Amino acid sequence: MCAQWHSWPTLELASEACARWIAQKLESALSIRGHASVAISGGTTPRLLFECLAVMRLGWPHIHVFWVDERLVLPCDPESNFRLAYETLIGPAGIPPANVHRVRGELSPDEAVRRYVGDVRRFFKLGRGELPRFDVMHCGIGADTHTASLFPGDPRIHDRTGIAATVYVPKLSQWRVTLLPGPIVNAAHTAVLAAGNDKAEAVRSVFTEQYAPIRYPAQLNCRLSAFWFLDAAAARFLRQ
Repeated sequence: MCAQWHSWPTLELASEACARWIAQKLESALSIRGHASVAISGGTTPRLLFECLAVMRLGWPHIHVFWVDERLVLPCDPESNFRLAYETLIGPAGIPPANVHRVRGELSPDEAVRRYVGDVRRFFKLGRGELPRFDVMHCGIGADTHTASLFPGDPRIHDRTGIAATVYVPKLSQWRVTLLPGPIVNAAHTAVLAAGNDKAEAVRSVFTEQYAPIRYPAQLNCRLSAFWFLDAAAARFLRQ
């Protein structure tokens, strides 16, 4: 495993450190090209991270926000990853609407992924067969080691050519759109934020078991350019 990890006593401290790290990577990209891209995840863990980022003096008018995955619900739905990001990051930071590349969860699965892939292709000016290279990819991990909306056993984990796909999650009776492994592993930098006792075994599996992302999808985020930000509870089975 090539990824680095570090733990902090609390989620608050881990979130602050993750925010500073992401900000540094975005500032570097801005200094080189004048614009930057970040793909963010949802769930409950990132709230503090987004709030920390929102108050940082970054060049938000030149930073474009994409999503690692999204639940296909209305943007005002409490389950919407867009809603969380809008309330805690996009709105407070004043990110221009033109810079917000959301998955349109109110559409059918096929139409939502078609539009999202088209948006990604246009922004990155991709040719046939090319993959986007996000400046920063922010991912999480589930208690079952899923990352994005790629769950253990999903054959899409072997897909290194596609940009995004629709996923139906039977245990949640829910459709989602997710980035595929190609864009995930192609990101320039990846930050993984994980917290809580329920994530400890998943984190241990990712770092100590043999590399097999079909069993442990979050191992896709164990590259040299990835850094894991853990609270003490999530890191309790690891040794520094």
